[in-house]
Amino acid sequence: DSQPHQINIRLVGSHPLWAHHLWNASKVFASFFDKNPVICKNKTILELGAGGALPSLIAAANGASKVVVTDYPDKELIDNIQHNVDTNHLGENVDVQGYIWGKSTTGLRKAIEPKTTYDVIILSDLVFNHSQHHAMLHTCRELLTPKTGRVYVFYTHHRPHLAHRDVEFFTIAQRPYDPHADPDDRDVLGYGFQVDHFLQEKMNVMFEEDPGDVQVRSTVHGWQLWLP
Repeated sequence: DSQPHQINIRLVGSHPLWAHHLWNASKVFASFFDKNPVICKNKTILELGAGGALPSLIAAANGASKVVVTDYPDKELIDNIQHNVDTNHLGENVDVQGYIWGKSTTGLRKAIEPKTTYDVIILSDLVFNHSQHHAMLHTCRELLTPKTGRVYVFYTHHRPHLAHRDVEFFTIAQRPYDPHADPDDRDVLGYGFQVDHFLQEKMNVMFEEDPGDVQVRSTVHGWQLWLP
């Protein structure tokens, strides 16, 4: 089915974790999955920090075997994601969980038993959380299937003056992984990923009133990460 999918998304009215916006990155994710359904078909998929969960819902609509949708374990956020799953009648292969990045992945593994790792991990507009780069990468490293699995990281530089901090995510991701490294030594800690910046797409700027270059603020970047 090459037709784009019609998905209805309800957003949380107003939320300190920005879940009340449908971000440009999630729209680009949706069209990326619709154009490349083979990425999702019969695959296990995890979304971190899902917000309205549009990429997850499109992945489910494109035939994923299991989609696990997570966001911060806040009742309003999680109930809203569940509402979006139920409204779009995608529930049978979709599991919604509260999850804090970097914490125990037991519940996320249980959801895909007998498998133990995910084929695809979705990070949609999360790299502006600079303090959470290590936590996100820690979870991705634990849960991604080596060699064939992919982490897709789509984002916009909403604050152009901090763009260099956003892309530090990929520098940290590429540093060599040492299982015995001190987890508190953030300057050397690495995760052993290969990275590829493979997509740039112009969208409308989301926040007209924000400072900084409009071209930068309206461009969505797409990266893929994998474990060799």
